[in-house]
Amino acid sequence: MSGAPSPEKALRILALFSEERLEWTPEEMMAELGYARPTLYRYLKMLREAGLVTSLPGAGFTLGPKVVEMDFLMRKSDRLVLEGRRVLDALTRDWPCSALLVRWYGQRILCVASECSTPNTLSSYPRGRPMPLVRGAIARSIMASLPRRQMQQIIADNLDEFAALGLGDGVEEVAARFRAVRRAGVAVAHGEVTPGVIGVAAPIFDATRTPIASLCVTIAGNIVGGAQIDQIGRQVRDGAEDISERLSDQRQGLSRPAAESPSAPGEARATQS
Repeated sequence: MSGAPSPEKALRILALFSEERLEWTPEEMMAELGYARPTLYRYLKMLREAGLVTSLPGAGFTLGPKVVEMDFLMRKSDRLVLEGRRVLDALTRDWPCSALLVRWYGQRILCVASECSTPNTLSSYPRGRPMPLVRGAIARSIMASLPRRQMQQIIADNLDEFAALGLGDGVEEVAARFRAVRRAGVAVAHGEVTPGVIGVAAPIFDATRTPIASLCVTIAGNIVGGAQIDQIGRQVRDGAEDISERLSDQRQGLSRPAAESPSAPGEARATQS
């Protein structure tokens, strides 16, 4: 660890913070990371001056105000969020639901934008809270679109949980279920993440057709039947494809004038109740 470059050591400190551990004392950091006290304090000083961590006298360190500033800037610059807003709006106009854009990075999935047209949000994972890697339509829609070897490795690493969900007892059996999701272009899950809620999700791709995110609708299971779920699935799939095309156009330096843009999924359709 002593040979790790400075940025990596600083990132290891930031990676300590989680929903389960929001505050760390220097002593706890040293025990967790193995850093000597002078080394730790050198990086804490750097992070504090950058606004990435903060502390109060006699208290531990928490994340600092720079994180809030960066989140504000991300909302204004993330092309996924900017291109996806119209689709979220259309879905929540058509259905009493929550509509979410969820990023895939590393081994994590994270909501980056959402809209809701019900009194209570139909999701246990608001913006910024990491979601389960295995459970739910969002995770399934992304993993089904990964390269075969990468998908099979994730299945193997989480096989017990997939088996508990009834998706299969072996890697190939679970992979076959994922291939069916890939062919359909949409994943549906019943109550796997939030009890009583149906999730319907489709992958969003970059210009290389690598899955980078998912578009999802979560809706109360007691107000929709099979035909409505199929309709939601088509709208979610169409919306995800539209966002993917727009992100690809942006990357290639192309633009699609608003007058030539296809209607957002759900526009000009009767509102469902």
